Amino acid sequence: MNAQPVSLPSRSLGGLEVSALGVGAMVLSPGVYGEVDDGRGERALRAALDAGATLIDTADGYGADGHNERLVGRVLKAYGGEAAVATKFGFRLPEGVEPHPFPVGYAFGELAVNGDPKQVRGYAEASLRGLGVEHIDLYYPHYPDPVVPFEDTVGAVAELIADGLVRHLGLSNVTAGQLRAAHAVHPVAAVQVEWSMWRPADPELLAAARELGVGVVPWSPLGAGFLSGQVAALSEGDFRHHAPRFDAANLRANNDRFAPVRGIAAELGITPAQLALAWLLHQGENVVPIPGSRTPAHIEENLAAAHVTLDAEVLGRIDEVLSGTEIAGGTLL
Repeated sequence: MNAQPVSLPSRSLGGLEVSALGVGAMVLSPGVYGEVDDGRGERALRAALDAGATLIDTADGYGADGHNERLVGRVLKAYGGEAAVATKFGFRLPEGVEPHPFPVGYAFGELAVNGDPKQVRGYAEASLRGLGVEHIDLYYPHYPDPVVPFEDTVGAVAELIADGLVRHLGLSNVTAGQLRAAHAVHPVAAVQVEWSMWRPADPELLAAARELGVGVVPWSPLGAGFLSGQVAALSEGDFRHHAPRFDAANLRANNDRFAPVRGIAAELGITPAQLALAWLLHQGENVVPIPGSRTPAHIEENLAAAHVTLDAEVLGRIDEVLSGTEIAGGTLL
């Protein structure tokens, strides 16, 4: 028997109504923040749903062989409530499909996708099977393919929408120009972008999203956990070892430099994570962050940030601190 879900404020992602804060499921698969078993992952997702989250974000490339989508699907089937599922495609390639590499800021240097429109329906059908659903609420190309024209990939998703397999088109890790080009092919509901107190989003992209009525979904809104104020060191197997900002020396420096932000949170009687999420929510009514956590108590804490109000004076102080804070280590994209 599920507990009666808590209600969170709602927001619109280009017409898709969801809770003001969603939940990112990536951390619930092994190999991200170290090992995790399915029981822990399922408990975390149930806690998010019970705390009022109605947007669950996953991807076909999270975990081995579609693990994350299957995990999300099992929980949603057992839950029985209303929740929108967002997933992404392009990393989990069938045998014989050529990967198209592109550079990233991780220590290993590059990732690879394939956005060939001939492959997109197969990606979607695999995700539908893994999730155990009849349609995907929000479907994103995970990254633009450096070889395939982006409008062609978007056009393939538009065909899935016409056929009822997908409800809304999303874009992930794109420029303002790519957003505008995609929107000319089919209306875009949401654009997913790395955005947090320690990674500003491209102002041109944010302006284009506002102009076009597109929602913005910040991924890694807690700076891969850093902004929780609880990351002093990384365990073995933690994917963040590949991120320059989590190098031991950089991590120490960044923890020192963000002490004023933690101080503001303490003054307000909220956690650093709640401050980071509330700050994002105050950047626009079209913003829906997707924090991830494996711990039910942290999930409930994060989602409670949807009820935090920051006045103009506090927002000004935060912006002043952030504008004068230099982050040690490069970004990932």
